[in-house]
Amino acid sequence: MFSKDDLDQIKAKEIEFGRIEDQLAHFRSGYPYIRLFKPAIPGDGIHTLNDEEKTFYIQLFDQTAPDIQIMKFVPASGAASRMFKHLFEFREKYHLSDQTGQDPNPDFNSVQYLLTNLKTIAFFPELQSLLANDGSDITELLQHREFGVIIDYILNGKGLNYSNLPKALISFHAYPAGARTSAEEHLVEAAHYTRDRHGISRIHFTISPEHHKKFKELFLRVVSKYELRYHVGFDISFSFQKSSTDTLAVDENNLPFRDQDGTLLFRPGGHGALLDNLNEIEADLVFIKNIDNIVPDRLKGPTYFYKKLIGGYLLSVQQTIFKFLKKADNHQIIDQDITEIKEFASERLNIEFTEPVSSMSSEKHLETIVTKLSRPIRVCGMVRNEGEPGGGPYWVENSKGQISLQIVESSQIDMSDPDQRSILNSSTHFNPVDLVCSIKDFKGKVFPLSKFVDRETGFISLKSSGGKILKAQELPGLWNGAMADWITVFLEVPIITFNPVKTVNDLLRKEHLPV
Repeated sequence: MFSKDDLDQIKAKEIEFGRIEDQLAHFRSGYPYIRLFKPAIPGDGIHTLNDEEKTFYIQLFDQTAPDIQIMKFVPASGAASRMFKHLFEFREKYHLSDQTGQDPNPDFNSVQYLLTNLKTIAFFPELQSLLANDGSDITELLQHREFGVIIDYILNGKGLNYSNLPKALISFHAYPAGARTSAEEHLVEAAHYTRDRHGISRIHFTISPEHHKKFKELFLRVVSKYELRYHVGFDISFSFQKSSTDTLAVDENNLPFRDQDGTLLFRPGGHGALLDNLNEIEADLVFIKNIDNIVPDRLKGPTYFYKKLIGGYLLSVQQTIFKFLKKADNHQIIDQDITEIKEFASERLNIEFTEPVSSMSSEKHLETIVTKLSRPIRVCGMVRNEGEPGGGPYWVENSKGQISLQIVESSQIDMSDPDQRSILNSSTHFNPVDLVCSIKDFKGKVFPLSKFVDRETGFISLKSSGGKILKAQELPGLWNGAMADWITVFLEVPIITFNPVKTVNDLLRKEHLPV
């Protein structure tokens, strides 16, 4: 199946051949559906905290954070082209003679609604200026319904060029001093909960290599003003998705797909590939948040509050686990410690030790507990479902009958099974991708995160290249299968902390406007 040139190509991408064989096997057999046991709900998988508890965890975070290294990790390589999909479709069909755009009550998600409210969007001044430089008046263009010109200047290189930029570099919010990109908003946010005792705030962006120059240009231009305003020094780092995490594409017969020149076609492995990037982070706590889930300053207060809350909760959990593991490492464990840690694991970590103690030695019993606690930790904010799309929190049963908390996407669920569909429909919360992670063990060494991945939770989808159908494979998602064997805690957080921008029209929602 593979020639010497193929093997050289695989080697050049630093992909282990065993991974290629695994990918081909998954193309042939598919990925099994996740088996839902029940939804995670408040009181049964999702913790809800009272005001006193919230105050305690936030104080713990504020007391501890200055003396540890905290990093904000932002996946930011995603292209903004999907934000403007309806503009592309409109541009292809629209002609001046059309009556399109005459509805007096346009739908919020329509192009007409965007154009009608264009002057309120954050990037309007820059768009207006670019058009004026080329001799066009945007007000006249709107009056004469020359929408195609305006859309071209939003999408293409002669204007804002937004269809070729990542979301991170799109102007999201308007301020008196000028618009901010979503990348800038993440800097401001990071300054409020990643700052150490020396005033250093750390943030890491995963980006595409072709956009690296533009990111550097942006931050060279704006970082100093934010450092001055927030009395902080930013430590900004970047990484690229590694080519070694790319996955082989196949044709409809599950044979390797080849480009016109005969070389193998590889595709990016999805956000699950970023596990390698995360594993190179040297930090005691890592906050993970999507690039498009960001709000203007007037609404950031709840975000800061709940970021500190989930961070403080993780620190509390981590302190108890590390204390126990250090005593075990020093052979200082007594029976009372065993009883206390098992109660703690059950009540706070949703870990049950189901193995019969009578059937194992005390040494084996302790070893089992240590193994279950010697894992990366994640505390994930969960939002009540109000119709937003996204994965959700569930109790999941694996092939060995073991039950654990997982974040599951709807595409991983067998919708033809009425019981599974019923569990899905009875879920109350969804995943806003709002999590904090501890990726070091009690000795301060970073865990090899690949050891805690469920390799059976990838995705297969149909794509095309050169007019031919191909099958593409994504690795287990970063907060799905890639973290399947982590210690997992879900905390309820309010909907105000979730304000994603999936289409450009979302920037016209009240949460993204100045007032």
